Amino acid sequence: MKLAAIVLMTLMLAGCAGMVAMPAHLEGTPPTLTPRSAAYQDLVSLPPPAGRIFVSVYDFVDQTGQYRPAPASSFSTAVTQGAAAMLTGALSDSGWFIPLERVGLQNLLTERRIIRAEAERFGRPDTLPSLRAASVMLEGGIIAYDSNVRTGGLGAEYFGIGSSGKYQVDQVTINLRAVEISTGEILANVTTTKTIYSKEIRAGFFRFIEFKRLLEAEAGYTTNEPVQMAVMSAIESAVIHLVARGVRDNLWHLQSGTALEDTLLADYLDMPTMAL
Repeated sequence: MKLAAIVLMTLMLAGCAGMVAMPAHLEGTPPTLTPRSAAYQDLVSLPPPAGRIFVSVYDFVDQTGQYRPAPASSFSTAVTQGAAAMLTGALSDSGWFIPLERVGLQNLLTERRIIRAEAERFGRPDTLPSLRAASVMLEGGIIAYDSNVRTGGLGAEYFGIGSSGKYQVDQVTINLRAVEISTGEILANVTTTKTIYSKEIRAGFFRFIEFKRLLEAEAGYTTNEPVQMAVMSAIESAVIHLVARGVRDNLWHLQSGTALEDTLLADYLDMPTMAL
C-alpha cells in the first residue's frame, strides 16, 4: 500500500512539474497575427461604398474609471488604453472610411516642419501639400466595464474525490458617434456591448491512506477571454452599425446598383442597439 502511494505521488509530482514548465515552452513560440472575431469578418465583408469618407479620430478614451481588482489596483486599468488605435484600424479595414492621423498630429506637424526647413536650407521649393481636412469626426470611448454581471458554478464530492466548475461574465460597453465638422451636428450615435467570459475547472483527491497518512492532490485550469479582444470586437461591431445607420439615414451611400436589403447591413439594422 505504501509503495503504491509513493508511486502515485511520484507520478503526480512529475505531472505537476510538466504543467509548471509549460510556460517555458511557450516562450519559444513565434509571434502571430492577433486572432479576429466574427465581427471583424463582417467588417471586411461590407458592401463597397459610393465613395470613401475622410474621418478624424482624435482620441477614443477609457471613460470607465475601472481598475483591476488585484494586483496593483490603483495602477492597472481594467480595459485597454489603446482603443483609438483599434478604432483607426477598424475604420480602415471597413473600406468605408479613410482615417486621418490626429492622435499623433503634433509629431506629424514636427516632421513637416523638418521637411520645410531642409528644403529652405538647400534652396528647394516648398512642394509639401497641406494636410487634408476630414469630412466627419468620430468621437466616443469605452463608457462602461461591469464585473460579475453573471456568476455561477457546480461541484460534487464523494469520499474525498470531487470536482467543480465556476464561471464569471463581465461586459464592456462602447459608444461611437459621428459628428458633422461644419455644423457640429451628431449624425449617428451607436452603443455596443460585448461580454467577457471566464471559467475555472478543478478536480481534487483527498484521502487518508493510513492513520496519520494523508494523500491530497488537485488539478485544474482557468480560461479568461482577453479584455482587449472584447473591446476590439465591440469597436468593430460599432463601426458596422454606424455604416448601416448612415446608409439607412442617407448620410452616405452604397455603390450604385447595390440594394441595402441584399447586404449584411440589413441584418445589423435588425439587431438591438445593446447586443450582448
